[in-house]
Amino acid sequence: MKLKTVTLGCKVNQYETEFVREGLLGIGYEDAVDRESADLCIVNTCTVTSEGDSKSRQVIRRLARENPASKIVVMGCYATRAPDEVAALPNVSEVVTDKRELPDLLGRFGVVDVPTGISGFARRHRAYVKVQDGCMLRCSFCIIPYVRPNLASRPAAHIADEVRRLVDAGHREVVLTGIHLGHYGVDWNRSLPKESWTRLSHLVRDLAELPGDFRMRLSSIEATEVTRELIDVMAEQPDKVAPHLHISMQSGSDGVLRRMRRRWGAQRFVDRCGLLKERLDRPAITTDVIVGFPGETDAEFAETVDVCRHAGFSKIHMFPFSPRRGTPAAEMTEQVSKQTKHDRGVELARVEAELRAEYYASLAGMPLRVLFESPLEQSESNQRAEGFIPSAPQHIGTSCRYAPVALPADLAPIGEFVDVIAGPEMGAYLTAEVAAAAPALTP
Repeated sequence: MKLKTVTLGCKVNQYETEFVREGLLGIGYEDAVDRESADLCIVNTCTVTSEGDSKSRQVIRRLARENPASKIVVMGCYATRAPDEVAALPNVSEVVTDKRELPDLLGRFGVVDVPTGISGFARRHRAYVKVQDGCMLRCSFCIIPYVRPNLASRPAAHIADEVRRLVDAGHREVVLTGIHLGHYGVDWNRSLPKESWTRLSHLVRDLAELPGDFRMRLSSIEATEVTRELIDVMAEQPDKVAPHLHISMQSGSDGVLRRMRRRWGAQRFVDRCGLLKERLDRPAITTDVIVGFPGETDAEFAETVDVCRHAGFSKIHMFPFSPRRGTPAAEMTEQVSKQTKHDRGVELARVEAELRAEYYASLAGMPLRVLFESPLEQSESNQRAEGFIPSAPQHIGTSCRYAPVALPADLAPIGEFVDVIAGPEMGAYLTAEVAAAAPALTP
């Protein structure tokens, strides 16, 4: 029996697809290769934007055309939000509306011993580890709390066992992820005194003490969840916890943040970034920003740019506001024009390039541990524009501080750590030289 899987959306979706795939492979399914027809297709959908819905439908229809005899099982947030719409698509045999049903889904296919986690991550050197599910917030632009409302944290022992398996399988980096990562343990803490609470910092500390040559990275987290306890763990375990946090901002304007129903103001966000920089040496801070939120004025956008500069981000994921049917923001008046969103996106991209160059320059001469992941594929025209044409094939990897690093292929085996000294930046990445001896990583 041949199997195809397609994942749209976030790291959590990618993890859950791998969980289902691994279970099915364990009972005899095999991955279909190239144009080989599949008997079963698993589609994990996204509904963050209307475009996500559209892409999900396109994928399902394409799989039905290319695999006419297949059964298609659809899961994910779009399946939860619009199950009847999904069920009407060609070849769809089952719609999984609740991710808590995944063990039952595997059981219906004949998996007797349903695993508590995964043991590998196909075709990736970085493995995602889902530690919690659900979000109870109600940001005015976001549909996810409506389709994944139930907080559920995984037992720390299951997560630790999973990380051990992934490290044994050769994965050198594990990325802790969740629908609301910073709420790990919150569902257990109700009615308990604060001194008995379980928090994300406790999980990270426990995992950092596991043996093996690996590191952890945290996926997106809220500013209010960048606690002193979490920063302390990062500082105490620099070899095991990457000095990088992706702190979701969305806007640097207090007025926009209020309309977004976010839980903090711009100054509090900047203060948390400052706290991180006080405790760690040159940490990477990355973020998300939505431009053109309803009612966003030129002055409010300027406030966002100003906060970006004060925070000193090394990377900004910029999104033009897209009205999501079913959310309060979609019904707001004063929708911003497409042209204005485009112009603000261009301006923010220019600011991001400046901030990235400043951050990369600050790393010059610094020891970095890099996980090399793939050949550097860059057109000669781009290389010439950056003033750099490598004389030999290059591999590209991700440093502990999230800056991409390029190194000659013979010095950078894919899937392995290499300790380097950061050199000049070449546009989107750093050059480097191999460290003469593995230096101690600076916390």
